[in-house]
Amino acid sequence: MAIFETAAGSAHPLGITTTREGVNFSLFSEAATEVVLLLFSDAAAVQPMQTIRLDPFSNKTFHFWHVFVRGCRPGTFYAFRIDGPADPAAGQRFNPNKVLIGPDARGISRHLWKRADAIGPQDNIATSMRCAVVDLSAYDWEGDEPLNRPIHESIIYEAHVGGFTRSPGAGVSHPGTFACMIEKIPYLQALGVTAVELMPVFEFDDTNVALNPAGEAIRNYWGYSTIGFFSPHSGYCVNPDGVSHINEFRDLVKALHHVGIEVILDVVFNHTDEGNELGPTHSFRGIDNRTFYLLDPDHPATYLNYSGVGNTFNANHPLPQKFIVDCLRYWVEEMHVDGFRFDEGSILARGEDGTPLVHPPVIWQIELDDTLADTKVIAEAWDAAGLYQVGHFPGDRWAEWNGRYRDDVRRFVKGDAGLTGAIASRLGGSADIYQMRGQTPANSINFITVHDGFTLNDLVSYNTKHNEANGEGNRDGIGENLSWNCGVEGPSDDPAIQALRKRQIKNFLTILLLSRGVPMLLGGDELRRTQRGNNNAYNQDNVTSWFDWSMVDSHREMLRFVQRMIAFRKAHPALWQPFFYSGAINERGLPDITWHGTSLNSPGFDDPQARTLACTIAGFGGAADLHVMMNMFWEPLDFEVPAHSEWQIAIDTFAGSPHDIADPDGHGPMVRQHTTVNGRSIVVLRAKIRR
Repeated sequence: MAIFETAAGSAHPLGITTTREGVNFSLFSEAATEVVLLLFSDAAAVQPMQTIRLDPFSNKTFHFWHVFVRGCRPGTFYAFRIDGPADPAAGQRFNPNKVLIGPDARGISRHLWKRADAIGPQDNIATSMRCAVVDLSAYDWEGDEPLNRPIHESIIYEAHVGGFTRSPGAGVSHPGTFACMIEKIPYLQALGVTAVELMPVFEFDDTNVALNPAGEAIRNYWGYSTIGFFSPHSGYCVNPDGVSHINEFRDLVKALHHVGIEVILDVVFNHTDEGNELGPTHSFRGIDNRTFYLLDPDHPATYLNYSGVGNTFNANHPLPQKFIVDCLRYWVEEMHVDGFRFDEGSILARGEDGTPLVHPPVIWQIELDDTLADTKVIAEAWDAAGLYQVGHFPGDRWAEWNGRYRDDVRRFVKGDAGLTGAIASRLGGSADIYQMRGQTPANSINFITVHDGFTLNDLVSYNTKHNEANGEGNRDGIGENLSWNCGVEGPSDDPAIQALRKRQIKNFLTILLLSRGVPMLLGGDELRRTQRGNNNAYNQDNVTSWFDWSMVDSHREMLRFVQRMIAFRKAHPALWQPFFYSGAINERGLPDITWHGTSLNSPGFDDPQARTLACTIAGFGGAADLHVMMNMFWEPLDFEVPAHSEWQIAIDTFAGSPHDIADPDGHGPMVRQHTTVNGRSIVVLRAKIRR
């Protein structure tokens, strides 16, 4: 029985468009021979209330299938059945038994979803996903807009929406949701960060469950296998049906913007949740497999796997390229996000045969798109197949996760010798990597730790990974972490070991927040969150990964240090300028930076045994000069101090709280011609400003 009248509809725009009269549906499929639109009364309805077969003569324009459904309203649910060649050897995998979600769905319900039923030839209408018809205009932004803070002024905090409030200690009503992250915004505000980089929030399948060796359920926790690119993850929403998901996410963005914190999304356009040829069919595979994925040219039944997780999205084909850019525009225009970090971003540089391109169309379109012009774009400039592009990722304004920064600073702090030249480069914004291309320190996202790897506490507590709980025999995760356990593997009650670990963490954080470029902190590092040596906790949706709110009290000293280090960075503009140090002379006749070792003007860049570095940074804009002394040797060393200023100790990572860092306007002990820097510690002096 026809509930709604239909008309031919329009090919553009793709996806759904709601009007007062009804809804227009448009879907691209080059090779489909039949498209059927299924309309459901609600998310739990097994059978459709109306089935609409699209006429290939009146409901198709070139390769776009479309229909206008008069009277259809937001709150209706829909899905597709699509038929065409079932010929895997030719790269086509159509199966009209599979009920498919639209690639552009703004809300998805997994109320009925059973992943196993999407694999194989059988009909899965009773256990498939449903797309929600959503009215994008039904929200009051209250004047909110993206903040457009210059990236060089940013201090980024990487966080997992679910894990941020799932701990019982969070004390929230709906743990693990966007709504409960809003409740914790005062903590982020007090920390001082300017942006949160949210691990994937697009719809993903967290019901994909396996068992670890102990027989415990483990599931997809990180979310790096996207199902719906336009849909907030339903697991982070209070309402499960999909209609209000976008507004729950918008509430979070609006609340963060209200206190001046930007929102950067970790996005995954390099692959999808459909996996390899043995994976489920719920979207692109059943819509037009050959268009949306890179297939092995010699064996089109199999996928090229540059992502390491089964398939590779065909990002530089015109249709997938349009899909990616339309998606980014949507999250900026309709959801007000401030930026994106692209997981395995180097895959976006690969052409349709997998070969890296000099000028990848999708990367340059993102770079030059007017809608995205003020949006931060950050690349993980490598992929799982070995393409490594740090320092030469295509595009000019793309920032990069600087893996060389991470590795050099880890080695220096754990005591490796001969790194003074490299550390000077990292402190200065990595000019050796970016300057020759005409780029700036703003192209370098500086980090010590991120979700993928050890936490900062574990970096100083473990020499080797301990991933047994993942159920892969400890074979997963990288083997070389450039870590040092300070003499004992894992937890220790030895006061000397505890003090050394605390000092090493402060050393890492001090270098990070003194460096030009854009600092990024891993959420929980400010409280010494531990994963007990697990460096690949992708499936640990438990206390291993969750933010432990009890540590706000138990590690208040470290939290105070991080808060004040962030405030210190903000108070000294010389640390975050969008250009490299050049030796230029300021208005007081001082060069912008001067390099030293234990002796002035002798940095020892060519000394293979050096484990020390010092520098004097000239202040400007009313800020004081700084003198930084880093001693990664294990014994105390005497450092010369410039005589042109009166100096006060601002930071001493060897000292206990509250003497480890002064308040932004505080005054530490005076220092004259020399000072002793204890082993494995950093001292920062601030010149006394004469008023």
